[in-house]
Amino acid sequence: MKSLPYKDILHTKQFARADLEMIFETARDMEKIISWESPGKLLDGKIMASLFYEPSTRTRLSFESAMKRLGGEVITVSDGEMSSLSKWESLEDNAIINAMYSDILVMRHPESGSVEQTAGVVKTPVINAGDGANQHPTQALLDVYTILKERKTLDHLHIAIVWDLKYGRTTHSLVFLMWLFEWVSFSFISPEELKMPQKVIDFVEEKKIPHLETADYSEGIKQADVLYVTRMQRERFTDMSEYDRLKDDYILNLSILEWAEKSNITIMHPLPRVNEVAKEVDALPNAAFFRQAENGVPIRMALLYLLLHENR
Repeated sequence: MKSLPYKDILHTKQFARADLEMIFETARDMEKIISWESPGKLLDGKIMASLFYEPSTRTRLSFESAMKRLGGEVITVSDGEMSSLSKWESLEDNAIINAMYSDILVMRHPESGSVEQTAGVVKTPVINAGDGANQHPTQALLDVYTILKERKTLDHLHIAIVWDLKYGRTTHSLVFLMWLFEWVSFSFISPEELKMPQKVIDFVEEKKIPHLETADYSEGIKQADVLYVTRMQRERFTDMSEYDRLKDDYILNLSILEWAEKSNITIMHPLPRVNEVAKEVDALPNAAFFRQAENGVPIRMALLYLLLHENR
């Protein structure tokens, strides 16, 4: 049986290309289990603690679905106000207790670095399900898996990423993963106020990845094979007037897609969407965002299996 060379999944910089190939191969096997009439038994007797101290629908439910499809069980915290953290318990103490009750922790938290902090005090495997505006590694894995399934390759691709690049942790994680593949390039399309963070720009420059920063949708989308649209992270704004001023600036519709030279451009969105993608786009065969969300279950099944099967 194959296994990953680390205990935790905390950020996308930890992966090698061989790791992704193993995860994707395992995810394809997991898709077969999903088609079965009854759950698999690969993680029978294992318990996943689903610790969501920040709102989530797709990530939380897909992780819980993934564990149950493998025959495991789930215990959950889906509201930080209902946990002991609201009683001023330290993050470390909370993690130690949760680890006693489970075999793996899946954690979302509003503070950057919080999940890595948790992993540092427990022996139980920990998966980062999103830490503030920092990273969301399992979303990036399902995003790359989606690109592979839609484009049939991960090499020689130009990816345009649009809108809230400052707070959109999925975009940071995606860039940190895609550099593993050959001749990948990026367009970062956003207003000045929501530009890609300097840490990401420094990374692509260090890796000598071709990239363009622009506020012009038509310029950024022109050569793209993949268009990755993000929502405005309203919950990260401290000034709601700033949010209101920017929220309608980059709505994707059929007219904007005419600027793309490639008619089969793959359209992605990590969801939930608010108004970033017009409903008229949904009917396009290259609109992949619902297939993208569906891919979250086999990818997360693969991760749970690869982290836990040796401990059975």
